[in-house]
Amino acid sequence: MTDKILQAFLERQLAEGMALAESSDLVDIVPLDLQHYVTRFHCKGLVRAASGAIEVAEHFEAGIYFGPDHLRRLNPAEVVTWFGPPNVWHPNISPLLRAVCIGNMSAGVGLVELIYQLFEIITWRRVTVHHGLNAEACQWARNNRHHYPVDTCVLRRRELALKFHKMRAAL
Repeated sequence: MTDKILQAFLERQLAEGMALAESSDLVDIVPLDLQHYVTRFHCKGLVRAASGAIEVAEHFEAGIYFGPDHLRRLNPAEVVTWFGPPNVWHPNISPLLRAVCIGNMSAGVGLVELIYQLFEIITWRRVTVHHGLNAEACQWARNNRHHYPVDTCVLRRRELALKFHKMRAAL
């Protein structure tokens, strides 16, 4: 790669992404190279069963790609690709198009920010109830606000600052 600025950005994304994965029980990040990532989420989200029932699922996958012009321009449809499950149920996800509407993104958006946004969408913390990618899910979301968020877990484990005091046993 001849673009040293992009190379440094991509290396930083890998380091930050791996640090997030290390501190989370809910996301695995598989770097295919510095530009391509598979993200696997182990959190609660919704799927539509073959019967039409809306059910909870706990495994979701998306791909993230940083193109050669990522720091200068952004094509949201190019950055995030939905991998599965194919019956995911969310207004911001179109499994047919393999597309996710993350919302406002700017050129240079980082891996960790994208992962947090995907997590918020999967867990139904971020929901578009009008003009989403899945019109049926939008209608369902308008009528079922009491069902979300589906998962309230935090993506990153909190660090505990434990202080250990020496205790003297009284003899």
